[in-house]
Amino acid sequence: MQLRLNDLGVAGLAAVTLSVEPGECVSIEGPSGSGKTSLLRAVADLDPHGGEIYLNGDACSAMPGPDWRRRVALLPAEVVWWRDTAREHFKDPAALPTAALQLDAAVLEQPVGELSTGQRQRLALLRLVQHEPAVLLLDEPTAALDEANTARVEAFVQAYREQHAAPVVWISHDREQLCRVASRHYALNDGALEPLSGRPGP
Repeated sequence: MQLRLNDLGVAGLAAVTLSVEPGECVSIEGPSGSGKTSLLRAVADLDPHGGEIYLNGDACSAMPGPDWRRRVALLPAEVVWWRDTAREHFKDPAALPTAALQLDAAVLEQPVGELSTGQRQRLALLRLVQHEPAVLLLDEPTAALDEANTARVEAFVQAYREQHAAPVVWISHDREQLCRVASRHYALNDGALEPLSGRPGP
């Protein structure tokens, strides 16, 4: 699947034109408040936007919102849980690859409020991919994780995008991470998305 943004208009940002190829990971960095999250929310059709977004030629505007968001899935920096236990958020809890993210299956039975921030963050990634979306939009997906679990998440996402030929857009403040996970790098500066030549700077 190819993800293509055509003059995507988001409040506070200049129009964004960008293509992410099947299986490619593109990184976006920028200071807090620069509009990174707003951009991802627009791509997921969660907020009003101008221009158009295409998935393999299918226009976002021609598709019901819930259908688009099942295909173009956003993992927000702060995930909402609406049921008591994690298990209740999954269609097939027994089939979850919990071991890949160093999660004991028992965490699914615990009240969500009793889980650590890192456990919730890894479970949120599993919740995101359970419906096998075509595109992953990741907003600081490892912010609460230690080095070992960060590496597990990076490997998990890489395996997913290779298996499903899924475009990935990854937001992070960790420039070393962006160099590891992405092949192209962009920065939001003064409301404009600008390509970074080579690796993100120091």
